[in-house]
Amino acid sequence: MQYVDVKIHQAVATILLERQSVCNALNPQMLEELTTAFSDVHQEKKVQAVVLTGSGPNFCSGLDLNILSAISDLEASDALPQWFSIWERLSELYETMLRFPKPIIAAVDGGAIGAGLGLALASDLIVCSESAFFASPEIRLGFAAGPTAGLLHFRFGSRITTHMLLTGSRLCAGEAHAHNVIDKPVSSEQIWVKANELASQCALAPREAQQATKRILNECIGEQLLTQIAAGAAQSVAACTTDAAREGIRAFLDKREPLWPS
Repeated sequence: MQYVDVKIHQAVATILLERQSVCNALNPQMLEELTTAFSDVHQEKKVQAVVLTGSGPNFCSGLDLNILSAISDLEASDALPQWFSIWERLSELYETMLRFPKPIIAAVDGGAIGAGLGLALASDLIVCSESAFFASPEIRLGFAAGPTAGLLHFRFGSRITTHMLLTGSRLCAGEAHAHNVIDKPVSSEQIWVKANELASQCALAPREAQQATKRILNECIGEQLLTQIAAGAAQSVAACTTDAAREGIRAFLDKREPLWPS
């Protein structure tokens, strides 16, 4: 695989996002490779837990805006199926992670932004560095957070979700810890060690108990979560077809303030 690497040490697999030059931004191929990586690890019997992390100083900066910009430049009839495809792939990846029978620990250093925030939230546990932050800035780009919204509400609660989605502001690791939604952050040098320790602790349980517990958490307690992810993806498709989204994406890439259509 070009953008995703998988390493296995004893009972723990590490899935590494490897597009460091663009802060591990997700393109369609990377979404496919992540789905393949989870499928491969699922089949590996000795693996009892997974650590998901990014190469370099950032976890994941979300969907690649260059890809979104290219789609927005197409004629509407050509763009719509591509919008549908990219949001569907992302939603399916989140569902794969939620239904994945083994615990997933996200090791977040630097930014977990947009769809990258969704990857962290679709994991079962999150370990953060002191420089980590969470953000869902889609509203500032003229479209909607979509499938990430349900995950954010499920993990962090309604008040934090509403504030982050409507303002597009960041939630740093220290603030997230103060809100009791993550454990105490560690240094960047210790983040993989801490995540691996947590994964190893999870790996002590038998796989049948792990799978049953994840189903209880993500499909019973979170019984509406998969429906919310699918509905959010549909809203994102609609929002991306607007002139506001086209201008917001272009403005971000041009590093200027957007001129919103009246």
